[in-house]
Parts: sequence; structure tokens; C-alpha cells
Amino acid sequence: MDESGGSGQPRSGTDEADERRTGQPRPGDPATTTARPPSDQQPHDAGPQAEPGGATGPARPGPADDQAGEERTPAPPTGTSHHPAPAPADPPTDSHATEQPPATRRTEAPRTEAHRSEAHTTPPPGGKQGRKGPAPKRPKEPGGGLLMGRPFGVPVYVAPSWFLVAALITWVFGGQLDRVLPELGMARYLVSLFFAVAFYASVLVHELAHTVAALRFKLPVRRIQLQFFGGVSEIEKETETPGREFVLAFVGPLLSLVLGGLFYLAVQTVEPGTVPGVLLGGLMISNLIVAAFNLLPGLPLDGGRMLRAVVWKITGKPMSGTIAAAWVGRALAISVLIGLPLLTHSGGLGTDAQDIGGMDTVMDALLAAILAAIIWTGAGNSLRVARLREHLPELRARALTRRAVPVETHTPLSEALRRANEAGARALVVVDADGDPLSLVREAAIVGVPEHRRPWVAVSGLAQDLTDGMRVSAELAGEDLLEVLRATPATEYLVVEDSGEIYGVLSAADVEKAFVKAMARPS
Repeated sequence: MDESGGSGQPRSGTDEADERRTGQPRPGDPATTTARPPSDQQPHDAGPQAEPGGATGPARPGPADDQAGEERTPAPPTGTSHHPAPAPADPPTDSHATEQPPATRRTEAPRTEAHRSEAHTTPPPGGKQGRKGPAPKRPKEPGGGLLMGRPFGVPVYVAPSWFLVAALITWVFGGQLDRVLPELGMARYLVSLFFAVAFYASVLVHELAHTVAALRFKLPVRRIQLQFFGGVSEIEKETETPGREFVLAFVGPLLSLVLGGLFYLAVQTVEPGTVPGVLLGGLMISNLIVAAFNLLPGLPLDGGRMLRAVVWKITGKPMSGTIAAAWVGRALAISVLIGLPLLTHSGGLGTDAQDIGGMDTVMDALLAAILAAIIWTGAGNSLRVARLREHLPELRARALTRRAVPVETHTPLSEALRRANEAGARALVVVDADGDPLSLVREAAIVGVPEHRRPWVAVSGLAQDLTDGMRVSAELAGEDLLEVLRATPATEYLVVEDSGEIYGVLSAADVEKAFVKAMARPS
């Protein structure tokens, strides 16, 4: 805050000059005054202030910016997002889906080097640059339904939509049991419910095959989710080689084929036309269908990822494999939409065409439309995620960081903004007497302080205390950067060098802007 005379008005320049010359306060000053800023010059509001984010005027570029020659992404003066990660809340994951899978996300992203190693702060006189904070904590459990367990350390969730599908399977399979085993009566629905649970247990085995293979390749798996029309295993990293990609995709259908063979052997040991015989036969057929469907060569199915691996191997470009497999997936979606009703209506699936009624035709068309929509959407999402992964390395903490000025807790806001303007900085870091960072001055809070009040407002009242997750390494880029920001949502982050020195302040709004800008450019 500024000192003032007995009248409560700021002192004049003459009074300040007298005090500096004589070393004594002018007559009439109160015996006790508010804390002074470290510099000799008193804070004032003359001229435009360069606030972090450009609240009242653009900041002059500093030496580090001129040397780097990079374009800095300005942040809007108000309303920074509380969610650091751009458009997708979570970083892209590689989803291995079973049955009719939802959208999957897989493609390789090239690596880029971080640059601009020069310091971004003006160190306080005699102060240290700051200590390196501990590594950010891992994010909380991803959630996604009812937690069933953690095989191999990976959480397995049952989505609410699964209960709808289980009820549908129970109703449909119960109707079939009424024709095969009419003596069961209403107990047939209990048997049908057991079949639904056993079928999804087979789907879980399919997903666990993907999970075990991913863990074997040291790829972290975020979760497994059983949901409408199958299951999804979300793998957080991309495979490094096309060979591993092929293996990772193939193990799921392979386990479904193995289960189908085991159920076939089990059917041979029971009486046909009994409850065990019907259940085992149904599980055998369903697992064979799961394997055959997932082997179709189009994204987002496992067969599409296998095709992607083959094209990747031939061309040496993962993006080429993704494009080829995605377009095959779209062609497959159209084939399912048109061909499945025609195949059913013509009796190609073993059903007498004369027994197919109007309602059956509608149901076949509806099922074909759902499957086609899932495949088409998944193929499109695969292309979008491939493009996203291609641009993710452009998000570098070092390149997006704002230069920061360290200020002590009692420094008035107007004085802090004056120092930032002189240094060409756009962020403020509150430090202690030793120069160690304590908190970050929030951009939105600065905008909310009227200009005439800034000489009487200390920066400590506008700052957010630093937590472990708000310390970000300057070397982070791409998915690693988004993962750290997602783990600790905030509007600003302190960026530090590996040595612990302060590099600057990273705004979540700047990251989001850079993400949108990168995604707008063609691949």
C-alpha cells in the first residue's frame, strides 16, 4: 500500500524528494505507516499499467521474448477457465472396445523439443529463485459407474447403461427359452439374467486381455468400463511400434475365440435341450460373434486397429494407418446399415424369410442403424483424436509460460503492476523475504480491483496459495502437460526449471487458446 500523510492523501513528489535527501520523514507524518514497497519509488497510477492478461494495456515485450522470437498467446483479461485442460476434459486415451464398441482414440503423436531455456523472472535482490516442488499427485479415480473391482490394479466400472442392456437381454433370451424350455415358466427370466451376467463376464475377459497386454508393454490403463453394447479399456499412452499395436488389438478377439472354444467343449459334456446346454450354447455363439465382429477391418474395432498397424508398418506413418482404417470403418458402417436388414430378410442368417414379420423387420433395421452409427462415429472420432495427438506436442509449457515478476506480500497492486510493466512481464508471483514463491496473483482478481483502489490493495489479498500440483515443470509438453493440469485444476500455475528456479506463470486460458489454435490448423 502507499503511504499517505495525515490527511490521508498521497504525498507529493517534493515531499518524497525531501525525505530521500534527508533520510527523515516529513513533519506531520504519522509515527506508524503502512508497509512500503521494496523500491524507492512510491507506487502510482500514472500511465497505463501492464497487468497480467492485459487488463489496462498491452505489456512491452521483455528480453526473453525478443530472444526467443516466438509468438506469445495473449490471454483474455477476464474469466479464465477453472479447468486447465482444453476441449477434452481428459487427455486422449486408447480405448479398446468389445462387442459394438464406442469411439476409440488411437494414433501416434510426434515428439518435439522444448526450447526457450532463458529465465522468465526478474529475481528479487539477494533472493533465491524458488524451490522445486514435489511431483504432482495422480488424479483421482476416473469413475464411470459402479466400481466392481481392480484386477491387475485397474478399476472396472459398470456403467448405468449396462443395466438397460441386461434387462433387454433378459427379455429377449427369456422369450427364446420359452420356445425351447416351456416347462421353466417364469423362471426362464432368472436363467436369462444369469446368461446376461455371464455374457458380460466374457466381455470383461476380452477387455482384460487388452489390459494385460498394455501393462506388459508398460502402457498405463486408466479404467475398464462395461457399458451399452460392450466394454471399453482406456489405455492412456500410444504404442511405440506397429507390432505392439497389432498384438494389443489382436489379443481381445483371440480371447473371445478361446472362450467360444471352451464353451463348445463344455456343451459336449451336457444333455442337449437342458438349461446348462442352452446356456453354454448361447455363450459359445455370443463369444464367437464378439470375436468375429471385432475382427472386422475398420476403426474403431480391434480389426481396424490391426489394419492400422499393418498400414503403419508398410508406410512408416501411424497417421496414414489411422486414415486408412477409419475410412474402411466408415465403409463398414454403410455396409452394416444396408446389408444387415437385407441379409436377415433374405434368410441369410438361418431364419426362414417367411417367418419374418413387420415388427422383426423394424427391429432389424433399428439394430443395423445403431451398429452403423456406433461404427461411423467411432471411425470419425479416431480421425479427430489422431489429429489431436498430432498437434499435442505443440503445447509446451516453456513456450506458453508468461514472464513473471516476484513481489513481496505487502507490495501494493499498483506498484506490482508498474514493475511488471517495466520488465515486460504479464504475471506476478508473491515471494517471501528469501525469494521463495508463496502464491500466484490471480488475473481475474486484478481485473476486479478498480484502478483508483490499487495503491491501497496489497498483492497478497489477490493471490492463490501454491499447492504441490500447481508447480509445473518447464519441460512438460503434450499429453504429459495436460495430465498434470487435469490433476490439479487452477487458473494459473507456477512453472519451474528442473533446478527449482522460477521460470514464469502458466495460464490455463493460454493453454486452451493454444490448443484450439493448433486444432484449427490442418494436419
